[in-house]
Amino acid sequence: MSLPASQDFDADVLERSSTRGRPRRIRASQHLLAAPDPSAPAIELRDVTKSYPGSPPVVALDGVSVRIDQGEMVAVVGQSGSGKSTMLHVMGTLDKPTSGSVLIEGIDSSVLSDDHLAAVRGRRVGFVFQRFFLLAGIPIIDNVANGLLYHGAARPQRRAAAESVLERVGLGDRMWHRPNELSGGETQRVAVARALVHEPAFVLADEPTGNLDSATSASIMDLFASLHSEGRTIVVVTHNEEIAAALPRQLQILDGRLERDVRPDSR
Repeated sequence: MSLPASQDFDADVLERSSTRGRPRRIRASQHLLAAPDPSAPAIELRDVTKSYPGSPPVVALDGVSVRIDQGEMVAVVGQSGSGKSTMLHVMGTLDKPTSGSVLIEGIDSSVLSDDHLAAVRGRRVGFVFQRFFLLAGIPIIDNVANGLLYHGAARPQRRAAAESVLERVGLGDRMWHRPNELSGGETQRVAVARALVHEPAFVLADEPTGNLDSATSASIMDLFASLHSEGRTIVVVTHNEEIAAALPRQLQILDGRLERDVRPDSR
């Protein structure tokens, strides 16, 4: 379903990092919110650190550099507290690095204002959170439709898009139910539907199977595999090594560092 263009993201001139490391100036609204440059990675971290105040400071990410190309499906795997969720939040520009650079489709996120970052997240990135963040008092069709509030679409258009994506994730007969009337697997599917309703280029999922039984976990991962087959970039954070091993590429995080980058040709 085609959605209206954002009215908030103007044609400010921004910096984009070129392949030779020299910035080139382009109009971001013509790049990030339109068809991406196929030669640019979907997400790239360059020597990223993230620390939090304390005595001593808590270092969540320690010099992480990684490139995720468009159309990849990647697992970020590690134990609790390893920094994998922080890495996902930095990738999705929900959190800013303490140092280093985060590039989204070739654009250095540090040159974007908070409003422009919100526009990028609202149109290019779909988030699936470990905690579902659903509103208990409204039916799931409106929980999903709320993912389009930023786009300025009218309520009937938002609901039509939500209905379509709920059908896609197998919840067409549950769309008027409230979150407390759903099973854990159904609730997770609502979270996936909300992440997809604005037709993002890439999906970032934080422990999407963490609280599910093995059969439901497999169905959720099958859904992500289907999205990947359509050309979307998928990044899944998990502590489950079996789930990670089933994905084409694994980034193994330990104590905030990228310990291993396991690709299909390196197995």
